Formats: sequence, C-alpha cells, structure tokens
Amino acid sequence: MQIDLSQKAAAMIRLLALPLLVLVTAPCLAQDTLNFPHLGEVLRFEKKFDEIIPEDATIEVVAAGFDWTEGPVWVPGEPGHLLFSDIPQNSVYRWEEGKGASLYMKPSGYTGVADYGGEPGCNGLMLDAEGRLLSCEHGDRRLSVLTKDGGKRTLVDNYQGKRFNSPNDLIVHSSGDILFTDPPYGLPNRWEDPLRELDFCGVYRLKPDGKLTLLTKELARPNGVALSPDEKTLYVAQSDPAAAIWKAFPINSDGSLGKSRLLYDATKDVKSLPGLPDGMAVAQDGTIFATGPGGVYVFTPEGKLLGRISTGERTSNCTFGGPDGETLYMTADMYICRIKTNLTGLSHKE
Repeated sequence: MQIDLSQKAAAMIRLLALPLLVLVTAPCLAQDTLNFPHLGEVLRFEKKFDEIIPEDATIEVVAAGFDWTEGPVWVPGEPGHLLFSDIPQNSVYRWEEGKGASLYMKPSGYTGVADYGGEPGCNGLMLDAEGRLLSCEHGDRRLSVLTKDGGKRTLVDNYQGKRFNSPNDLIVHSSGDILFTDPPYGLPNRWEDPLRELDFCGVYRLKPDGKLTLLTKELARPNGVALSPDEKTLYVAQSDPAAAIWKAFPINSDGSLGKSRLLYDATKDVKSLPGLPDGMAVAQDGTIFATGPGGVYVFTPEGKLLGRISTGERTSNCTFGGPDGETLYMTADMYICRIKTNLTGLSHKE
C-alpha cells in the first residue's frame, strides 16, 4: 500500500501519545523495557471470540519508529525471534524479546544503483522446509531464498519471459510449492509505471523443480495469501479500495484452483477505517486472522466475522510466534505489535 507523508506525521503524533514508550532516534536500538505500551482495542462481535482472544488481552507495541513494516515471520529456535520488512528502508529487521530490534539485512529487495521509488525493499517473508528465508522482493522483482552461507539466490523473476510487477506475499505448501501474489505496489509508479511488463496481477505457484504456473488473474490487486490447515483451500486478500475483499479458492488435486467464493467483503469499512485487506495468518483450528481496514479481522473458515483486533492503524500483516506459537505478531504502519491468543498458529512445531 502507498506510503503517505501526512499519514506518517499522524502516526508520529500517535506514537508521542503512547504511554511509557521510550522514544529513540533509530529503530534498531536495543530494547530497554518489558513494560510495553498498548495500542488500539479488541472488538468482540461474537461470543466465540472470547475463546480465541482472552478477555484481558491487550495489543502491545514491542517496537516502533519504522517507515512501513511488513512481512513478519517467526523464526523458532534458541532464541526464537521475529524477522520483518521495512519496505521504504530496503531493510529486514530482527526483533528478539529482551533485546529489541536490530538491522538484519540491507539491501533487502533492491540492489540496483538508480532510484527505485518509495517501496524498493522486500515485502512478504516466509521460511521454507529447510528453515531458509524466502523473500518477495519489490525492487528486484523476484522471489529469492537466503542460502545457508548468507548469499541470495533467485528462485523466479518472470512469467513467460516478462518480469513480475513486484512479488508481494507468499505461503509454502507442504509439497514445497510456493504460492505467491504479484500486484504492482513495488513499481515506482505502480500500475502506470513504464517498467511494468505484465498486463495483469497474478497469483502463481512455483514448484520445487522451478516450474511456474499462473493460478489465477481474476483479482485486480491480489495481496496476502494463506492456506487452510488441510491445504485444500487458498485464501487471497484483495487490496482494492473499490472491492476490499477476501476470496477462498479450492485447491484441486493437480494444484490448480477451482472456482472462488467470497469469504468476506470489507469495502464498506474502507471509508471510515485505515488500511486495506493485506496479509493473513491461520491457526491450527482453521481460524483466519486477516489484516484489513482498522486492524486484524478474525474469521471462521466460512467467512463469519467473529471480532477485530483494532490497532487503529494501517495494518499490513500478521503471523503467529513465540515459544508456544500462540502470540499474534502484527505489522501496523510504523509499529510492531503483538497480542496473546488462545490458539496456536499453523507454522508452530511441537
């Protein structure tokens, strides 16, 4: 989504209003508090939501001062930590409990020498089965993998010889297939950019052997993607203010997609709440956590809205993490937030 300077100024004012937050001049300074400030509120629309988010849960701000945060992924281990993108800074940061945020990788998504607009860095991040970091890179317009020796390798950067627009978000199937979206947000002038080579925004599947398949181009602005626990359904968010929706696609046995169904339509919320449908996370019981106007929408697999984790900010993405996999980490404008849940994320391994 586009970065607006007036919105950034407003975010800074909100930052100043947060209680107990120690202001720093750079986001990579060490954490010096465990008494995190709170942001927003939890909105409960259905009784079942109380089983998902504890009644006393609050949205904690664990790091702040970034330009535009995206692509959070929890890296398990000792110690476990969160990696996330700051797209305008062309950087990936690492956040660890008790230490705070530090620069992990720069450049992250653009390695050229000419100016490449306001969002050159990487966007969505994910771990593959080997624990390697996969990146959707805006500026270099590719899907990449960070190898064990610290070097990057291009997985794919074009469809039928035409360069991607700007890969945005991805999810890894248990088969090793990578499903990803390709809207135009990373191009310097977006859809109108003369560098654009494709006349559509696609959802793709990349197989381990390198075979690339276009799964669908029915969405004008496909963005976040997620899989159901049984991997029989692909969820795709559309960040189009005229049709701010989430769709569910059945996955056929050959990996192709069947006819989509509308999961939820938040177009009515766009005029009054900040943000658009974006990244998603799914719990082991199938509950969907989807960033959208005003925060994180919590749906049943059938698309019933149970509640909203209302950050009040343009919330771009979310992922489960922490030692037990029950903490939802959220990237919301200049903030990294989290909230305790009663569910465990799909990516958590016992």
